[in-house]
Amino acid sequence: MGQTTAAAFTIGSAVVQMKQQKALGKYNQQVSERNAQIAEQEANQIGQQAEFDIARFDQKFRQAEGTVEVQLAKSGVVIDSGSGARVTEANALEAEMERKITRYNADMGAAKKLEEANFSRIQGQMARREARIANIQTAAKAGSSLLQIYAPNSIYSTPTTTGTKTS
Repeated sequence: MGQTTAAAFTIGSAVVQMKQQKALGKYNQQVSERNAQIAEQEANQIGQQAEFDIARFDQKFRQAEGTVEVQLAKSGVVIDSGSGARVTEANALEAEMERKITRYNADMGAAKKLEEANFSRIQGQMARREARIANIQTAAKAGSSLLQIYAPNSIYSTPTTTGTKTS
């Protein structure tokens, strides 16, 4: 194979490899970005689900509260004072605690999903950078090969050892 053919093959191979590396890095970054968007959507859904759960809880709580008030009234207990007031207050505190727990759990779940999104984006950036580094390495190898083709006895070429036959 002549020097020109070898050089053309080296350059052609390097160009193809660099394009593939770039495409792979870009694809991996796009996948990571998509994963980040999905995680952000899930975080949003967690928040919406928490609001729905709290609204449903409030509705059930009001129904239960009404039932308790009716039962207390039927038994002759005055709701505004004494044990009736304590029951109403305890129920209200319990309801507020339930709302706060639901909201806290949703906030923690959403924060976890947002952290997953950030990590996914970082992975995508790293994939793109790794592709760039691979491109640089490929270009350096191609340059080194070209130097060996055109300047086989230069300081850039790999020394080859030839054994001498001893008898």
